[in-house]
Amino acid sequence: MNNFFDNQRIFTLIWKRKFHFVIVGVIAVVLSAIFSGPTFIRPMYKSTARVYPSNIGEMSEESKTEQMLEIINSNDVKLKMMESFPLHEDYKINKDDPQYLTYMFDIYNKNISASKTQYETVELVVMDFYPQRAAEMCDSIIHFYNQKIGVMHRIKRGEVLIILKKQLEKKQQEYDSLYFNLNELRSETGIINFSTQVPEVTRGYMKALAAGRKEAAETEQIKNLYDNLLVSGADVYRIEKEYYKAINSLDSLKLLYDINLSEYEKEITYSHVVEKPFPADKKAYPVRWLIVFFSLVSAVFMAMLVFLVLDYRKEQ
Repeated sequence: MNNFFDNQRIFTLIWKRKFHFVIVGVIAVVLSAIFSGPTFIRPMYKSTARVYPSNIGEMSEESKTEQMLEIINSNDVKLKMMESFPLHEDYKINKDDPQYLTYMFDIYNKNISASKTQYETVELVVMDFYPQRAAEMCDSIIHFYNQKIGVMHRIKRGEVLIILKKQLEKKQQEYDSLYFNLNELRSETGIINFSTQVPEVTRGYMKALAAGRKEAAETEQIKNLYDNLLVSGADVYRIEKEYYKAINSLDSLKLLYDINLSEYEKEITYSHVVEKPFPADKKAYPVRWLIVFFSLVSAVFMAMLVFLVLDYRKEQ
């Protein structure tokens, strides 16, 4: 066996069996060309798209591109694709099969991929039996991605809206109660605004006393208001402060609610399409020349091993 793979022996064998190698090569080329044809291997077409993430917001420490990949590769998007395109029919998979999803996910992952490029875009690659459908599938992945992000954002905004609505209702009740109490006190005491009336009423009452009009009807009215300020002024002042504070809080909550409601209701996209998918004009799989080449090399190599073994046995 020492000289079994000797170079001189191999070159001699090749020259000696050159016609046999030619025949083997021709047969390998013809057979591989036939069996790699559409009759035996169904051709597939490739469609690609490149997209940038946008309007996603901060969800985690991952980059926005990585977040986009997480959504695109989620089972929710994959299931939407399986519902929208009859892939199971082309791959002869029965929906009633207990392992239907296992088979479908395996096929999906083999023929559809999403990856991050060096420029932080996400590249989508779809392989399918029909060029038009491959392009439509690319578009649909982007659509379902936008839809999924939109749903996620609406869920979070919806939770915020529920909390804000409860706070608004509670603050509105507080405001109504303060409004009622303040109006009732104003009617009973005549105190419209404690802060502005205190100095004015005090000044007027002192002037009336200084002018010797203590018994005058006007002075009596001022004295009544002055007494009301002494007795109920503090309560009116406290309720006024709470009332205006409630108004400011109510305005702030309404503004915040309106902003979140606008965010909840708006329809926007969450991706910038840099490269739109289009139907391929030639198949991407199988690559027939590659199959023919490797078949030729494999056949010639196997023939050489066989001839080496035969010649070695003859020598023995």
